[in-house]
Amino acid sequence: MTAGKLDAADVTLGEMGHLLPSTRPGSPGSPDTSSGAPTRAAGAAVDGFPGPSPSGAPGAPDAAGVPSVPVDAPGVPGPTGGTAPATDPAPPAPRAGAGPIPLPGTVPPELADELVAIRRDLHMHPELGNHEVRTTSVVRERLEREGLTPRVLPGGTGLICDILPVSAGGPGGVWEGGRPMLALRADLDALPIPDTKSVPYRSTVPGRAHACGHDVHTTAVLGAGIVLARLARRGLLPHPVRLLFQPAEEVLPGGAQDALEAGVLEGVGRILAVHCDPRVETGRIGLRTGPITSACDRLEISLSGPGGHTARPHLTTDLVTAAARLVTDVPALLARRVDTRAGLALTWGRLQTGHAPNVIPQIAELSGTIRCLDIDAWREAPELVHAAVDEVAGLHRAKSELRYVRGVPPVVNEPGSATLLGEAMAARCGAGSVEPTEQSLGGEDFSWYLEHVPGAMARLGVRPPGEAGAVPRDIHQGDFDVDESAITVGVELFTASVMLDAEER
Repeated sequence: MTAGKLDAADVTLGEMGHLLPSTRPGSPGSPDTSSGAPTRAAGAAVDGFPGPSPSGAPGAPDAAGVPSVPVDAPGVPGPTGGTAPATDPAPPAPRAGAGPIPLPGTVPPELADELVAIRRDLHMHPELGNHEVRTTSVVRERLEREGLTPRVLPGGTGLICDILPVSAGGPGGVWEGGRPMLALRADLDALPIPDTKSVPYRSTVPGRAHACGHDVHTTAVLGAGIVLARLARRGLLPHPVRLLFQPAEEVLPGGAQDALEAGVLEGVGRILAVHCDPRVETGRIGLRTGPITSACDRLEISLSGPGGHTARPHLTTDLVTAAARLVTDVPALLARRVDTRAGLALTWGRLQTGHAPNVIPQIAELSGTIRCLDIDAWREAPELVHAAVDEVAGLHRAKSELRYVRGVPPVVNEPGSATLLGEAMAARCGAGSVEPTEQSLGGEDFSWYLEHVPGAMARLGVRPPGEAGAVPRDIHQGDFDVDESAITVGVELFTASVMLDAEER
């Protein structure tokens, strides 16, 4: 296939039938009710809308005592709750005793199947950062078939798409002012590692794999866009929404900065996202207020000296020893010059020098990452690292050149936005579906958006039910995969957030 051109056959549900999950009970990819995976109870949705209540009468209470909603209801009052303090590591508490609430915006079975097929298609065709041409085309063409008007970002990959209420021009319009939009963000790019799984949708591109779940993130936001567009056409979308499909999350300092320069947050009042977490069971999310990821920078160092014979190291610069001491002493110095509560850590990933056992080399190269839990310490990190490297290199008479590549600050979940995600998940799956999560040392360029508007990220559970005791397949590994029912969970989390955000505002 020609790069940048996508045949409709590549994205239509009919032509992707071989990628669809089987609907036979107990078959791979089927919703197995015995496994504990989320299932649709009485009041199941049809075409994204609540069906009849368990009693068969609109407005009748369900088992949790929550009234059901007529199909033509313009919106549903959501649960309310206090805002957790920014330093509270626990997730925002949903309303006590709350069970699922029948909000508009659920996923009909045929769309759930289509989204799984799209995810598998993306999984088979991974593209690296700033090269997501095919992925962008898949998303764009599917949104256009829904009557929307996506706009590709200036770099040629990534796109945004506004979904407007009827009062603001309808779902196919473009935001031109008025009520601020709620943005839903996904990342498009894959990783430069081989796919080692044995599945029908294994990567077809050597040395490339969707090993971080970005194919799931993309499909969840795309599915939310489809459902919300259908709500908008029926007059049920309460306020404007922007879908943001961002390229190059895996490339420091992240594609978010290019997206920001393109104006993707113009008119946006809040932004939400999810990230796959194989430690969390499908049908649940991990959530916290305050920082949920860490800052991440990259460090590249070149040491140089005159070289010489290993019989006479005293007459030259012993560059191998200098490099070895840099590896051990610079992290130790940083640990004593930064508050230990800031969690600043330097970890080396590469050390290369020398070619012969009896020759002291002239060049040594090192590279690694700086990670930090605290945003203030992160801002001081470049100066501290420069000073420590110069100090250790100078002690061994080595010349040093340092390239400090600024990465991303921590993702700091704004309390109101984290509360919104928690209440949306509780509305869909019950209060027990939200669990506390720790701050990770991973980096995420979603943080750049939060420098401009409030927002939050949740950890989307993708671990199959029943595998609690097994060692999870971690992200950034070649065998990473997900329970695909998590896609529907992600879609309905986003659509519920849209409905409840309207009630809050």
